[in-house]
Amino acid sequence: MAELTYFTGPMDCGKSTLALQVAYTESHAGRQGRLFTMLDRSGSSVITSRIGLSAPAIEVTDALDFWREVVSELTSGRRVDFLVCDEAQFYSRAHIDQLARIVDELQIDVFCFGILTDFRTELFPASQRLVELCDRMELLQVRPRCWCGEPATHNARTVGGVMVTEGSQVVVGDTDSAEVAYQVLCRRHHRRRVTAQVAAVTLNPEPLPFES
Repeated sequence: MAELTYFTGPMDCGKSTLALQVAYTESHAGRQGRLFTMLDRSGSSVITSRIGLSAPAIEVTDALDFWREVVSELTSGRRVDFLVCDEAQFYSRAHIDQLARIVDELQIDVFCFGILTDFRTELFPASQRLVELCDRMELLQVRPRCWCGEPATHNARTVGGVMVTEGSQVVVGDTDSAEVAYQVLCRRHHRRRVTAQVAAVTLNPEPLPFES
């Protein structure tokens, strides 16, 4: 039976690397698939990993209908055995419904990769829908670390090294020209808004727990 699988974790845990590995492994077994992504930090129509791997992909837009896309491929005589969907947190809830329909009615495996929560610790709408609909959710085993050395669980948005908690849910950062950057923090330092840059210039970055 085909499955809708959601691979998730915080930034820097290797989601895009695994997406490319899954695509390679499936293709190496003789299966034919399609790669999708949305708002990759390196540009449109490409899946990139921070360790330097990349592959061309179809850019997901608000207007894209996964069901129509795949049915069009099949009715044109092209084979589709699986879909790899990177940066799935940026998709719409309707996109996730379409992917679930593809699994159920066309028996095509769908592998989604994305972040659960945004910089405000709120679920992305598409990630919420994936949790609601997926057959299986896998937490990636590679655990990034906060600057303090503890396992990182939260994604922080920074401007000039200072953590911000307001703004649009989707802002692409971590590029050479972007003012906005992201880093992963443990819950304690995300709650206290202590980024690596703030910790480096603060004489006493760790307030006592009973201080307001």
